[in-house]
Amino acid sequence: MTDRTIAQSPNIDPDVEALEWFARYSDAPDAAYSNAAFRSWLAGHPDRETAFNRWQVDWRQLDALPQSGVERLRLQLKKDQAESSKMSRASEHQPSRWSALIPQAALSAVVMALVVGSGYMAWDHWQQQPVFAHMYQTERGQQLSVQLPDGSRLRLDTATRVEVSLYRQRREVKLPQGQAMFEVQKDAARPFDVVAGNTKVTVVGTRFSVRNTAGSPVQVAVEEGKVRVSPLQSAGGNAPEPAAVLLTAGQQVVAGADGHVGPVGAIAAAGIASWRDGRITLENVPLSEALAEFERYAPTHMVVRDASVGALRLSGTFDPQRLAHFRYALPKVLPVRLKESGDLTEIVARH
Repeated sequence: MTDRTIAQSPNIDPDVEALEWFARYSDAPDAAYSNAAFRSWLAGHPDRETAFNRWQVDWRQLDALPQSGVERLRLQLKKDQAESSKMSRASEHQPSRWSALIPQAALSAVVMALVVGSGYMAWDHWQQQPVFAHMYQTERGQQLSVQLPDGSRLRLDTATRVEVSLYRQRREVKLPQGQAMFEVQKDAARPFDVVAGNTKVTVVGTRFSVRNTAGSPVQVAVEEGKVRVSPLQSAGGNAPEPAAVLLTAGQQVVAGADGHVGPVGAIAAAGIASWRDGRITLENVPLSEALAEFERYAPTHMVVRDASVGALRLSGTFDPQRLAHFRYALPKVLPVRLKESGDLTEIVARH
């Protein structure tokens, strides 16, 4: 059907006529306004511009469809429009019949596509909804054991928060702060991801720990099975796949703030997640970090103001609920002394 035929069509259904115009300009609907015949058609009925704009809105709703599906629909719409024009030219003695039937066939096809598109969007939305979602949190000094509906078990240390989302095709736990032990129920059809900062840990079934505390890199240690540790995928379709590290039982890694995974190391003899037994294991950490770790469990009322003292390295295993033992041992293992000042104890260099 030519521009002139549409503009002079006796068909009074604005939707049908609007579809003919939209089929020609679906790639760039605004370009239609540069066509004199289109402007003449618009001026012929007050509802025509509304109908044309409605097709634009309906078309934009298909953006949620896969790109390949959208392109096929575009091609089909143009094919239907071309077939309509061909039939119309071959049937000049029956203009009212073809102007009514052919555009209506195209209209039905697109409406069906919209229905299918809406069904796809509804299905996709349904697939993206978790079947179980819950946030678990511990206060300072508390610990918590949780069994998830899939059979997996979590053990949360003090001052820890996890956000659990179980989907139909995957499982995800976010660890914004603290540290937790994971015992994942094996399910090859639903991978289990732990997201801590910019680091992602992916497993199917295993036992491992993840630590994500302020001022420290993310730490992942495996007690049983295997896990894959990688940075979160950066945005952008052309971005390279981030480097990943596969850990097996007895191995651990740390990851920086950007998610970059460091070299694989062996787990210390004390094992992983010693906090499960009420212990803090320090492995050659600065004294300032050791104090921060104790503070996660209870107030220490101890401070380090001298940076050189805070940088002294400390190793050992301690009970965070028995701070007196730590205070007693500290001057024996480091060249420091405790200076009492009111309610605070300052750790200073021993001269």
